Amino acid sequence: MNSFPFNRIVVVGTTSSGKSTLAKGIAEKFNLDFIELDALHWEPNWKEADVGVFRKRVETATSSQIWAVAGNYRIVRDLIWPKAQAVIWLDYPFHIVFWRLLTRIIQRAVTKELLWGTNRETFWTHLKVWSPDSLFHWLFKTYWRRKRETPLLLSFPEHEHLELIHFKHPREAEEWLKAAGHA
Repeated sequence: MNSFPFNRIVVVGTTSSGKSTLAKGIAEKFNLDFIELDALHWEPNWKEADVGVFRKRVETATSSQIWAVAGNYRIVRDLIWPKAQAVIWLDYPFHIVFWRLLTRIIQRAVTKELLWGTNRETFWTHLKVWSPDSLFHWLFKTYWRRKRETPLLLSFPEHEHLELIHFKHPREAEEWLKAAGHA
């Protein structure tokens, strides 16, 4: 029989670390609600949802007792982390997330994958690394900050209830998910 000790788990990490993929895998394996913060945040044409609207969406989505959340949005952390039982931190080397980001952008641009409503990624937007619209820009801006910020956040007394599951390579996360829940 499968047993999994968490009903509410949040997966954090830098862009392209695999937060959504892992959270979705956990949700499917353990019959939890999958909550992708990007899907709640982005409106059509890459417009950010109003903060109040976004927070209400997150509040509603996390009102159930069983979920796996993918995302780092600090504006809603106070709604998610107090309810969560564990945080999975995908703390991968820069070259791995850079490569994943590059291949993901190319794949999404070629396939014209529909994201969160009516949004599609274009390769050229991301090549402008100086632009805030570029995910490469976002990666360079946030990668090292997240490496410093995540352990600090987890050290706060209000987060002492959270169990940390820390992966430093995608293989670790894949092996963990395969083995998770087996008594």
